[in-house]
Amino acid sequence: HDKQKESPMNHQPPPIQPVSVRIRESTTFKVFMIGFLVLILLIPAGMIRSLVRERERRQGQVANEIGAKWGAWQSLSGPMLSIPYSHELPGPGGKKVTATAYLHVLPDSLNITGTVAPEIRYRGIYETVLYNARVSLAAQFTLPDLRALGIHEKRVQWDRVSLELGISDMKGVRKEIVARAGDSAWPMEPGLTTSEVLDSGVSARVPVTRNTRTLQVTTELDLNGSEQLSFVPVGKETSAELSSTWRSPSFDGAFLPVRRKVSDAGFSARWDILHLNRAYPQHWIGDRYKIADSAFGVGLLIPTDAYQKSERTVKYAALFIALTFLSFFLSEVLLRVRLHPLQYLLIGLALVIFYTLLLSISEHLSFGRGYLIAGAATIALVTGYAGSILRKARAAWLVGSILAVLYGYLYVLLQLEDYALLLGSIGLFVILGTVMFLTRRINWYNPVRAADSTGSQG
Repeated sequence: HDKQKESPMNHQPPPIQPVSVRIRESTTFKVFMIGFLVLILLIPAGMIRSLVRERERRQGQVANEIGAKWGAWQSLSGPMLSIPYSHELPGPGGKKVTATAYLHVLPDSLNITGTVAPEIRYRGIYETVLYNARVSLAAQFTLPDLRALGIHEKRVQWDRVSLELGISDMKGVRKEIVARAGDSAWPMEPGLTTSEVLDSGVSARVPVTRNTRTLQVTTELDLNGSEQLSFVPVGKETSAELSSTWRSPSFDGAFLPVRRKVSDAGFSARWDILHLNRAYPQHWIGDRYKIADSAFGVGLLIPTDAYQKSERTVKYAALFIALTFLSFFLSEVLLRVRLHPLQYLLIGLALVIFYTLLLSISEHLSFGRGYLIAGAATIALVTGYAGSILRKARAAWLVGSILAVLYGYLYVLLQLEDYALLLGSIGLFVILGTVMFLTRRINWYNPVRAADSTGSQG
């Protein structure tokens, strides 16, 4: 026998890797590590969301500071009549004490017409909308039967009957306010006879006597304000017509207009409100009712609010990071390239910085331009880095294409507010189905061997 028997020492088993090495190279460990990195990256994403809210609060502070000097939100209440009368109340020792009470009378009809001239003011990078409103009020009063209310005419202080008009911010008054009835005119002075119904405004003594049954009053206001203009429907029948060159109105309050028109030239709107639509009557005594809750009007909105859209964008940070990491993980499995967790961390930080870029750029440009610039920069950075670490141009372009689709998909979600949930749910379902289809033949216990067998079958 010329062949020599080989020594058993020549057949050595393959070296056994340490447990720590096997754990680090296992697919399960990598999945948990990627999930942990996603959670870690949510911390800076949350900090950016807080930054967005801080900048938005700062914009609100600037708007309040400018409005405090020009005129804040304006709400007009009235006009209304306050009729004082004396009555007796039980006092100490069984004696009666004479006190003054007020009967508040609202008009039978109130017609409001006005024009609103808007203006945008800036402080630094922040902006707010101001306006000057020219408003005409025409009210017709019918005095109620005092005896039916338990008020004796002799106790009425006819020389102190006042016409009250509520104005929420007196700083906005630009011209003298004069109430007119026929040939008579009564300049209105700051302050109210009583604060039982209104908090601030102007008033004037009117010559109402026990023989007066009706009173027709007109007045005009030149008023500065900011962002919001509203009216309280004190008339038994209240009609209001407003027009402006502002193209982005927000009709809000207790009542919506019965007719409105919004175009590039501005807006016009009309309200018709009955006393039956309110929670208070046409006349009452004392402070039984507060009328401010029935106010209606219009808000002048700034068309593009970058802060609200930026905050909505940050809410999708976890989804973006997870899907990007998933694309890199599948590239690892299919291309047999191992990526270090630090490389995942750098990719995640690039995705997070997108939100700071978006916020800072959209403060100076429009949100759409800021989104385009920040998204293009982030996609270019991640795609270039993917080409370096994956060492295949096709894989890098695939990652870049995925990111481009994701950012385009998010921008569409931001524009379709009413259908965001529907479109988002459909998108997630499609993404999950695509991932399940691409990974259907991968043996996750040995993904490298599965990738080799898939490649050889192809």
